[in-house]
Amino acid sequence: HLAESGGGLVQAGGSLKLSCAGSGRNFRTYAVGWFRQAPGKEREFVAAINWNGENTQYRDSVKGRFTISRDNVKTTVFLQMNNLKPEDTAVYYCKGDDTMPLVTTLGSSDVWGQGTQVTVSS
Repeated sequence: HLAESGGGLVQAGGSLKLSCAGSGRNFRTYAVGWFRQAPGKEREFVAAINWNGENTQYRDSVKGRFTISRDNVKTTVFLQMNNLKPEDTAVYYCKGDDTMPLVTTLGSSDVWGQGTQVTVSS
């Protein structure tokens, strides 16, 4: 089970740090991915990190602005978002699974939490 937090309202150019808190001992062996969904749009991949943090992936539009990291002691994955843009406005979700391909794509059996709202004003 994963729980997202850290969203909020920020002006363009500002920063936010999202957290994805996991429970259960399997979390430390999971890859974790962040997704987002804006109103009227489909959910899209944002960033992912493998189990030990050595492999990360990003969608092109966030490269250089977002950084994903993890703390396996605290069983939390973070998404540091800098230089935010209005087009980053969305509800952000995280999910965990065994491999990177499973957390960089949408699956028919995905189970999602409530997400955390990020709103960037212009």
